[in-house]
Amino acid sequence: MSETLDLTAALITKPSITPNDAGCQELIATRLKKRGFKATHLRFDAVDNLWLTHGDGDAGPVFAFAGHTDVVPTGPVDEWMTDPFGAAIIDGYLYGRGAADMKGGIAAMVIAAERFVQDNPDHGGTIALLLTSDEEGPAINGTRKVIEYLKNNNIKINWCIVGEPSSDKQLADVVRIGRRGSLTGTLTIKGIQGHVAYPNMADNPIHKASHFLADITATEWDQGDASFPPTTFQISNLNAGTGADNIIPGSMKLLFNFRYSPATSQTELQDKVVELLNKHNLDYGLEWKLSGLPFLTAQGKLIDTSYSVIQKLCGIDAILSTGGGTSDGRFIAPTGAEVIELGLINKTIHKINECVKVDDLETLTKIFQNILEQLLIE
Repeated sequence: MSETLDLTAALITKPSITPNDAGCQELIATRLKKRGFKATHLRFDAVDNLWLTHGDGDAGPVFAFAGHTDVVPTGPVDEWMTDPFGAAIIDGYLYGRGAADMKGGIAAMVIAAERFVQDNPDHGGTIALLLTSDEEGPAINGTRKVIEYLKNNNIKINWCIVGEPSSDKQLADVVRIGRRGSLTGTLTIKGIQGHVAYPNMADNPIHKASHFLADITATEWDQGDASFPPTTFQISNLNAGTGADNIIPGSMKLLFNFRYSPATSQTELQDKVVELLNKHNLDYGLEWKLSGLPFLTAQGKLIDTSYSVIQKLCGIDAILSTGGGTSDGRFIAPTGAEVIELGLINKTIHKINECVKVDDLETLTKIFQNILEQLLIE
């Protein structure tokens, strides 16, 4: 048993499905206030956020841990080996929704911060924790709003570790130093509904769109760059028709997403899609949603320190990656902060029987504590 394991288990037992925090942040705030941390609770609409700090305020750099207390739904409970909110330990693994994504990471942050402050009560700079209950949801009233609050109060984060489960096969084998942008399009191809026996009196949007779909899925958007893979295009949903076999549909709706590198801009992607639509003479409606711009943290003190600590404690050379989906780092990086993602193994995240290796919880805590010591003491 360890403090990090105990805290992870306590957090798992709180069913904090987005955007419900279910008391996780209050538990953490109460615990850290006993160590001299100042807690600022920030609630925007139905979303709970927490900004915890310890240190000199305006003097020295600000090091922040960032994470989310909300989790995705469990899925069919009867398919789980254990109660998804029961925090059971089986064969050296802790099971429960949020064990890896990311209550284990949050617990490691909290215990690392506790231990560091206990050993270094007069440390330089400021240690902060930024927690939200809106990361797995729309991500509108969470970290995005907290960053606005910090900006309005002239608080600038210098270094930030987002404790998302970044690791692949073993703890700390991957450190994410950036993320691709995410751009979603909702496309409606318009036609004319009619009877399948009288196609001359209708206009089938599926037939009309077929050449466009072949064209757009075969398009090479860019070749990426030294830090990012090429931009990808994926159709995530396609729907048309009434369900009847004798009706030509009047419209077809398509949902698609770009994960894009800085080699191509949002505007260039949008313009190219419109160009292809017009090339195939389609009657359409198109709406766009930007979930996050791409960002990259340049080699600097945070990356160098984290890399060397992982070498020392885990005996491996971490891969510096920009792969994966989006994270709340996309809201923090534009402020000028050095941002990385470092956390537990992501093999079971969002899955039935989500779990984390018990030993990894303590090791991750030590990694975080060592990084703090090197950045704020040495």
